[in-house]
Amino acid sequence: MQTLGISNSTPATENRLKSLFWPSIQTGSDVDYLGTQGYWVCAIIAAFTLVAVLIKGQVIMGPLFFLFYYLGGVGVREHSRYAAAVVLIMYVVDTVLAPAALKVFLDAVLLSNMRATWIAASWKPESTEAAMPIRLSETWGDKFADKLPTWLWPKVRVLYYIYSATLLVFAFVGVVIILKHRAH
Repeated sequence: MQTLGISNSTPATENRLKSLFWPSIQTGSDVDYLGTQGYWVCAIIAAFTLVAVLIKGQVIMGPLFFLFYYLGGVGVREHSRYAAAVVLIMYVVDTVLAPAALKVFLDAVLLSNMRATWIAASWKPESTEAAMPIRLSETWGDKFADKLPTWLWPKVRVLYYIYSATLLVFAFVGVVIILKHRAH
C-alpha cells in the first residue's frame, strides 16, 4: 500500500544480517526497524523456550519463561534498555546451565539486540530523517509488532520490572544451587 507517502514496509539502510549483529541508525525508519527486529527475536525465543520447557515436563515454568521473554520483547520494541538487558542476562544464565551451540548464537543475537536498543533509546537527531514512521495495523504481523507493544508496554512495564527482577533472583539462586551440587 502506498497512500499519501505511507508505505507498509520501511526500508532499512543496511542489510538484515548486519542489522542483526552490528546495527547502526541513520534514520527514524532504522530505529523502528531495530525495535521490530528485537521484538521478533524475543518473541521467537519466548516460543522456543516455552516448547523446550514444556517438553521437559515443566508445565509451570514454561508459561513463566514465555511471559518473561515475550514481555521483554514488548519492552525492546518500545526501546526499554532494562528489558533488553534482563532478556540477555536470563538467556546467558540459561546457556551456562545448559550450553548448546544454538544458545550461544542466540546469546550473540541478544547482545546485539541490547546494543541496538541502547542506541535506539538514545537516538534523537534534529532532522527530517529523524521522523519515526507511522505504525501500521494492516496485517497480523503489524498488529503484533507495531500496535500491541505500544498499547501493552505502558500497562505492564512496572509489573514487568518486578516480575523480571524476581525471576532473575530465582534464576541466580538456582544457578548457585546447581553449581554447588555439581561440585560435590
